[in-house]
Amino acid sequence: MSNNPPKPPGSVEDFAEAAECLRTLAHPVRLRIVQLLLRGRYTVGEMAQHCDVPDNVASEHLRLLQRCGFLKSEREGRFVYYQVAEPHLQQLMACIEGRFLPCGAKYRLE
Repeated sequence: MSNNPPKPPGSVEDFAEAAECLRTLAHPVRLRIVQLLLRGRYTVGEMAQHCDVPDNVASEHLRLLQRCGFLKSEREGRFVYYQVAEPHLQQLMACIEGRFLPCGAKYRLE
């Protein structure tokens, strides 16, 4: 009889979508976009400015993040506002910020 711990749930195939979405997230501009959106909602132009990229580049990053279900958008008049749709991003970003930002900057989990 083996003393190995019980096998966790899932298979390699079960992680295919997770791997694809993590590849999408693994870009500095997209991580910054998620960081911003975890603290509020922004338009494409506002995010482009905060990320130091042209509007069309920010728009493409937003499209990729939306495709994975990370973000949602809402039109108000002539503006489209983006916000986080996936609540698990909060914990993921807390890990990333804690590990990679100077002085171990902490993200406030709510």
